[in-house]
Amino acid sequence: MANVLPMAKRADVVRHLVEGASIRATERLTGVSKPTILSLLLKVGLGCDRLHDRLVRDLDIREIQCDEIWSYVQKKQARLKDEDPPEFGDAYAFLAMARAQKLMIAYRVGKRNEENTRAFIRDLRIRLVTVPEISTDGWQSYADAIGQSFAPGSVDYAIIQKNYSRKGRPDGERHDHRYEPPRDPFITKSRGRGSPDLDRASTSHIERANLTVRMQIRRFTRLCNGFSKKLENHRAAVALHVAWYNFCRVHESLRVTPAMEAGIADHIWSIEELVELALSEPAGERPRVKELTPIKRPGGPDGPDGKPKGARELPNGRGWLRLVLPSSSS
Repeated sequence: MANVLPMAKRADVVRHLVEGASIRATERLTGVSKPTILSLLLKVGLGCDRLHDRLVRDLDIREIQCDEIWSYVQKKQARLKDEDPPEFGDAYAFLAMARAQKLMIAYRVGKRNEENTRAFIRDLRIRLVTVPEISTDGWQSYADAIGQSFAPGSVDYAIIQKNYSRKGRPDGERHDHRYEPPRDPFITKSRGRGSPDLDRASTSHIERANLTVRMQIRRFTRLCNGFSKKLENHRAAVALHVAWYNFCRVHESLRVTPAMEAGIADHIWSIEELVELALSEPAGERPRVKELTPIKRPGGPDGPDGKPKGARELPNGRGWLRLVLPSSSS
């Protein structure tokens, strides 16, 4: 069982899992049985969830990008039968990433529906202390979820729409959109809330992070038999990946880990350290909602209280009233 494996063997198992090996491949490479690997994955995944709650909070981060990456449990959504349990079918991973620090701030696994979108945005909100600028795709539930979790004036929200329409093609002609010339315009940006900088609004960085997910978690690899058979295992794999990505993996452009860049870690964690901390992490309190401070305007003087000029706090914690400036992309 996982609790009797020596620490070096546990770290060896986790090292293979975070590098994209399947459960069967990890079994062959480490000599640890499949049930023991899955038991260890669940325990480490739970510990990584707890570590994330304890460490990834009170973040002073401005630019955030959100996206969902598709996978499935047991069978694809189109093949579900009436008698199948609710956990079968689509299992989207919602991810929120800091654009500059590359930190995975929040994540959630579940159906791509309004309930999970709201829970995901709530989780993002409780980890922040600065008014964020959030960029998402056109998934309609994001706008309502952000409106519910962020008070007026406490978020700048941009919507990035990509045009995959088939309009304008020759009659009867069908192509794979991935290999076609881009539409004109292919990307359309619009304001959802507040005053986002549409020139900087983007989802490119989180979409690149999605590639890392597919490369490093075997369960997300397309057209293979490594898909998850149980939702709890799928969630544990995502929690493990996020902790490894934040604290152990040196980002190529940063030269440090995202956690170090965000100021929540002072060194690169080893796999052994991650496993040891995850397995020993006790259950703790979830982060609590804190007041969001408006971002300071570049080059602009602040008021005597240290708060940016042009921002006025509304009474009873109802948010902020801020000056909205026009954007060159309007």
